[in-house]
Amino acid sequence: RMAARRALKAVLVDLSGTLHIEDSAVPGAQEALKRQATFFDFLAPVTIRFVTNTTKECKRDLLERLTKLGFDIAENEIFTSLTAARNLLEQKQVRPLLLVDDKALPDFTGIATDDPNAVVVGLAPERFHYEMMNRAFRLILDGAPLIAIHKARYFKRKDGLALGPGPFVAGLEYATDTKATVVGKPEKTFFLEALRGTDCAPEEAVMIGDDCRDDVGGAQNAGMRGILVRTGKYRPADEDKINPAPYLTCENFPEAVEHILERLL
Repeated sequence: RMAARRALKAVLVDLSGTLHIEDSAVPGAQEALKRQATFFDFLAPVTIRFVTNTTKECKRDLLERLTKLGFDIAENEIFTSLTAARNLLEQKQVRPLLLVDDKALPDFTGIATDDPNAVVVGLAPERFHYEMMNRAFRLILDGAPLIAIHKARYFKRKDGLALGPGPFVAGLEYATDTKATVVGKPEKTFFLEALRGTDCAPEEAVMIGDDCRDDVGGAQNAGMRGILVRTGKYRPADEDKINPAPYLTCENFPEAVEHILERLL
């Protein structure tokens, strides 16, 4: 199957846990990204896209954080699950109860939220209290669709692993006997949407990330190759959690870039 692969046309890169953890860059990541971008610009027409499930901040704040860390990234190169969620809300023409962090709200500017008839769940520690969850529960019981920006089990913070929105989405699904529509990774539609406008088929793309299921498994289910890095939320034996196994497992992002430049172009 690998022999039939076409030339590489796009590299999708996860952000949190792959390039940085909160306000610290993964050692060597800035230089590796620069090297990869320079190589792609001069030698091969390869597109770089940064794909992230982060719902803790809007795209503008995220870009600012990455720029401060020394990453040379343009706003149009970032595709977030918040963007995907907004697109879905506009398609469905619904008014959401937004269980998202205040910092993520700018990405929903212009979306009506009065008298909500849909529930949107992102990572929102301040919102995950009984009254708010109960309000969401009642709306869903009354027929409001439940939209999960993503269902990550946990993510990596400086002080250790922390619960993601997944357990809270699962709680609402369980209580209301419904299934959420998930828009972020590992959904196939998320990866295909990220490639939109790149003139690149999934078989011509590779994804680099620290989450075996959401980044690597999701990308491989969409037809891409997945490279797992042992930084961020990675835990020993994560490789065994998906079938087929990751195309490759690397120590970190710089090692993944090295492999791409040496073997895949």
